[in-house]
Amino acid sequence: MNKFVKIAIALVICLTVGYSAGVVTKPSIATWYVTLEKPVFNPPNWIFMPVWTMLYILMAIAAALVWDRIKEQTEEVKKALLFFLIQLTLNAIWSYLFFGLKNPMLALIEIILLWLLIYETYLKFIKINKTAGYLLIPYLAWVGFASVLNASIWWLNK
Repeated sequence: MNKFVKIAIALVICLTVGYSAGVVTKPSIATWYVTLEKPVFNPPNWIFMPVWTMLYILMAIAAALVWDRIKEQTEEVKKALLFFLIQLTLNAIWSYLFFGLKNPMLALIEIILLWLLIYETYLKFIKINKTAGYLLIPYLAWVGFASVLNASIWWLNK
């Protein structure tokens, strides 16, 4: 399987996760989320979809670049991709916790765990393919920001 097929498969997986998160999120945006007190640095709602779409694309390319090294570093690649899939699963769960269950505190605990797993994935990716590691930096930064935003929303609404 060539690199472009791997990128396409990873894109489908990551964008499907993003779409499923959007399905859970959308009903709460116009109802529950608008009732919450938010910090002054809360971005406008329209920014989240393009940012997340770009992040899912970068994540997919990173995963495919690591996957492409499977023959050279089999065990390291398998472990790195396992961490990637775990963090991707946690990524999807956050939307369910925050918007589906409407539980910012539980979502905060989970997003901290998510950030730690993204960081571990980054460390594993960068050892296999530097570009793949670098492609996760915007994701790490955004989830760090999202963690602060989540904490602020929880604090303001507890």
